[in-house]
Amino acid sequence: MHTDLSGQFSSAYLDMIAGQLSTDGYVLLPSAIPEPLLLAVQQRAQSLGAEHWRTAGVGRAEQYQVDQQIRSDKIHWINADNDAEAGFLALMDQLRRGINQRLYMGLFDYESHFSIYQQGDFYQKHIDALQGRSNRILSTVLYLNSHWQDSDAGELLLYAEDGEQLLATVAPRYGTLLIFLSEQFPHQVLAANRERYSIAGWFRVNNNRSGVVDPAR
Repeated sequence: MHTDLSGQFSSAYLDMIAGQLSTDGYVLLPSAIPEPLLLAVQQRAQSLGAEHWRTAGVGRAEQYQVDQQIRSDKIHWINADNDAEAGFLALMDQLRRGINQRLYMGLFDYESHFSIYQQGDFYQKHIDALQGRSNRILSTVLYLNSHWQDSDAGELLLYAEDGEQLLATVAPRYGTLLIFLSEQFPHQVLAANRERYSIAGWFRVNNNRSGVVDPAR
């Protein structure tokens, strides 16, 4: 039996997301993703063999480097070749169009990857807009961890623009979706006490003024 992995955000739900982004710059949604799709991407992440994961780095192109003093997770880039991944990308594209209609942000593309944090893995405080490249405008993080307990740790800490004032402590519980302005909010991932899965993604604008599409990652 084929599982329907399509999903849609209602107009009212998109209004709420856009309103909170406009007011606060971020929005935390405890159960945004339809359950069949959420379960499918969770199972996809958990089924990937070791050969599909690579050590995460920081920076882009010639500035890309692996530094496990900064981050120690592993990633797998998402594409439309897998049904679960394609369903997730389709839902994020609906979100992109809905936000553009309401906030005129000019979002034109979305890139994302699964992340796996083994016990003790972390990501130091950082912002998502890459050095020398400001085309990451809006960040998303979706958590895929069932039965997550406070004692499991692994929270994301979201800070004000000054990097000092703590705005939110986000436990990586199954189905929680965090959306925030990429250039405005420093954040970090605390070490977890058990294996931790998520999907990190970024909506981008095209900064190339020559009419050529600015390539992803």
